[in-house]
Amino acid sequence: MSFSQGLSGLNAASQALDVVGNNIANSQTVGFKSGSIAFADIFAGSQVGMGVQVAGVNQNFSDGVLGQGSSPLDMGIQGNGFFRLTDEAGRVFYSRNGQFKQDEKGYIINNQGMFLTGYQATGTPPSIQPGAQVGPIQIPGGGMMAKASDSGTLHGNLDSGAQEIDTSAADFDPAKNNTAVTQVDAYDSLGNQHTINVYFVKTGPNSWEVYSSDTTAPITDSNGKVEYQKTQLSFDTSGQLITSPASLMIKGTAYQGGEPLSFALDMTGMTQQASETAMESPGTNGYPPGQMNGYSVGDNGQVIATYSNGEQQLIAQVVLSSFTNPGGLTAKGNNCWQESPASGQPVTGISGTGNLGNLYGNRLEASNVDLSKQMVDMIVYQRNYQSNSQTIKTQSEILQTLVNLG
Repeated sequence: MSFSQGLSGLNAASQALDVVGNNIANSQTVGFKSGSIAFADIFAGSQVGMGVQVAGVNQNFSDGVLGQGSSPLDMGIQGNGFFRLTDEAGRVFYSRNGQFKQDEKGYIINNQGMFLTGYQATGTPPSIQPGAQVGPIQIPGGGMMAKASDSGTLHGNLDSGAQEIDTSAADFDPAKNNTAVTQVDAYDSLGNQHTINVYFVKTGPNSWEVYSSDTTAPITDSNGKVEYQKTQLSFDTSGQLITSPASLMIKGTAYQGGEPLSFALDMTGMTQQASETAMESPGTNGYPPGQMNGYSVGDNGQVIATYSNGEQQLIAQVVLSSFTNPGGLTAKGNNCWQESPASGQPVTGISGTGNLGNLYGNRLEASNVDLSKQMVDMIVYQRNYQSNSQTIKTQSEILQTLVNLG
């Protein structure tokens, strides 16, 4: 019996050293989860057991430390969840290794060529549509199409002490006779930039007229005279705007093949005080076409592209999957696992929702191997191995003594 006990101890200690060796070998593997061995005694109904057996090798799914990534597509997870990956055959895998790159078709893949999955943004402008299906994420090539300006804002203060101007004359021209002027940039459907002049004319106490003209493509009458868009602003004795709605139309003619400009400039928030006229930076929502400069992953898992026109655009949303029992996942190597009956079915969604952890861009999760503990365990298992071999040696010596007696 002692031989079988010692032999089982040798086998168990050897497997324990295998686990420790694997942990140490993967101490620098991104997203690696350390393993630990569990033992159980072998009992045959007698008072003395038959030895030891390996009950299982469990993985520790605690978080590794997040470090700085080296690629714009590097990602790290803290808390519950795995990256959801698919291979060419459509099989689904799960991983904590966030080292990703692009393939020749623009798909985001890991180093083994598996596709990272999520919600692909569609539409103009791109967004995640309700009911979108989870699938491989692709970063599209090419540029961003121009967007015509269809709204804008202009806020600021008008000088209450400015001189009043008579606008009743037939030949009155706000471009030549005004209290203040400011410029607003806008874009047509092809991305052509238009410069709009906005003229402020004080017509009476607390009363102003505001005119606009697209200087790039002005509207003119049959005689070539510029036609202005006009609105009126009125203020109370505290200098607060009482005109509602307070907006000025911006109109222009077609320019270099683009659609004519036509949108309202919101002037809500204008004030009139006894200080110099000063306008805040005007804003319009259009932009010219642009070429992609790069992309990055936000801390919410959104893949964002940046363009030469200064705009950003949503490309996709990375998803995470969690399991009721991650220890039940089947290890497949390459830092990947697959679902099993013991793990339960995956719950897939956006990071930070439900029981899913948080995803961080330009970060990588280090291995959670504790090297100090592994070195101590290695010494313990080595001593365990030596001790079991000693029991076999002692039993052998006892048997030899019995043989010599004969």
